Amino acid sequence: MNLSNDTVKKIRGLILFTIVAAVAAVHYRECLAVLARILKMLSPFLLGGAIAFILNVPMRRVEKLMAGKGGRKKWHRPAGLIITIILVSGVLFLVTFVVTPEIVNTLMSLSRSIPAFVEQVLSGAEALFIQYPEIVEYIETIQINWAELFQQIAGFLKNGAGSVLDTTFSAAISIVTGFTNFGIGFIFSLYILLQKETLCAQGKKLVRAFLPEKAAESVIDIAVRTEKTFSSFLAGQCVEAVILGTMFFVVMSLLRMPYALLIGVLIAFTALIPVFGAFIGCAVGIFLMLMVSPLMTLEFIAVFFVLQQIEGNLIYPHVVGNSVGLPSIWVLMAVTVGGSLMGVVGMLIFIPLCSVLYSLLRDEVHRREERKKNREK
Repeated sequence: MNLSNDTVKKIRGLILFTIVAAVAAVHYRECLAVLARILKMLSPFLLGGAIAFILNVPMRRVEKLMAGKGGRKKWHRPAGLIITIILVSGVLFLVTFVVTPEIVNTLMSLSRSIPAFVEQVLSGAEALFIQYPEIVEYIETIQINWAELFQQIAGFLKNGAGSVLDTTFSAAISIVTGFTNFGIGFIFSLYILLQKETLCAQGKKLVRAFLPEKAAESVIDIAVRTEKTFSSFLAGQCVEAVILGTMFFVVMSLLRMPYALLIGVLIAFTALIPVFGAFIGCAVGIFLMLMVSPLMTLEFIAVFFVLQQIEGNLIYPHVVGNSVGLPSIWVLMAVTVGGSLMGVVGMLIFIPLCSVLYSLLRDEVHRREERKKNREK
């Protein structure tokens, strides 16, 4: 039996793939360790790619405004990058400048409120003990071996001193490594943004050179769709967070509730986490309000749920939902699965990722339906 050269190449490729898969299956732990080491080496560059992607969202709009009707000039790219960095840094500095004094005032207020709150709790407990003396009798029956307890505490402190030093040293190394990786990643992101069109064209040439024409066009289409979906989701999520935080600040200020600015900024930041993020800010707000007044706490909870309903039913579907194009039930599933796998980062990544998969599946279903209709005709 004579085999063509293409068939021989396919057989060789299949044999090679089988050997590689078998070796990887037998030595999967070593393969995972090598993969983890490679990812650790590439982490600054992956971080730089993420920074470049985030900065590219406002930078693209800055460049459009600069170009206007006169067309794009050579100096628009570096100028747009500088303006974008200044804008992002200005927003972060403004938030820090505004929130830091508020945090200091909040801590000073809590230092005065917590003792009063503890005194109220003790007074309530004393009244409860007077009303129900059997509780006091039950507490008196509890016996604690104080000598053994102090011995355990001393042993823990003795054995934990060395581990605390090791942990401190490891934390210092991690902080230095983190700053170094961030610096390398930030510089790498600048290179990406300054020549993003060139890198994009080179990537397309690379895909078309190593893949068949149809497969190459599919890969490029998926990449373009993914970039568009992630960019729209990021922009929409930021706008939605700003709107929600502003709503809380305005409503709480009108109702003369304390910590309006701090809670508004906190909810704006936590609202970047889809679906569940605002509830984290709500929990912190409830704690702060509880230090002031239980009645104020109930009022804050009512305000939160009203504004959350307005945001969830009116703002989020128009600002984020349209940009992602994913039904609400799949958004909830994406947030749950992403959070269980990768935490907060997974919540942010899985919504646009599921949106891309959803759009690809929808297009494939429509394509198959058209084929069936054409066959029936």
